[in-house]
Amino acid sequence: MLLRLAYLTITNTFAALRLLPTSDRYKDAEILVLRHQITVLERQLGADTRVKFAPEDRAFLAALLTSLPREALRRLRLLVRPDTILRWHRDLTRRRHARTCRPKRRGRPPTVRSIRALVLRLVRENPGWGYRRVHGELTTLGIKVAPSTVWETLKQAGLDPAPKRASTTWADFLCSQADALLAAISSKPSP
Repeated sequence: MLLRLAYLTITNTFAALRLLPTSDRYKDAEILVLRHQITVLERQLGADTRVKFAPEDRAFLAALLTSLPREALRRLRLLVRPDTILRWHRDLTRRRHARTCRPKRRGRPPTVRSIRALVLRLVRENPGWGYRRVHGELTTLGIKVAPSTVWETLKQAGLDPAPKRASTTWADFLCSQADALLAAISSKPSP
């Protein structure tokens, strides 16, 4: 499309340069001939048939005709309505703007290295902490990070985001304290 648009621009620039030395009478005659040809084409095509423009033709016409005021566009004998030309120009501008405003990298931005290092340090110094506790500590420090970010950071480092808790269960506690309990009961004097 760009090559065709460049070709149309160059050929029409040369055509405009060719018209510079000609008289206004010749230009008026050429305009009348072109208008008559458009009328003949419209009559042959019929009212229900639409002319299809290539994207480069749309871009070229939109670039040429949008500088004219709307009243002047309405007086021109065009194959399309003036509103269509203006819509083509809006579409071109929107596409160009969307192309320049598109982010270079898609998706979520990566986590800052210092935050990743802090998360890993907290987990290494406190092995019993899970990702929720680390998230809570970061929030206390004023660092805004989602819990899922802490989870992903730990997963990428090969650490378990929710480690087995270091605390013992009630049954484990009783088993470990059984000897001390029996010794305390047996050393109690009888009445």
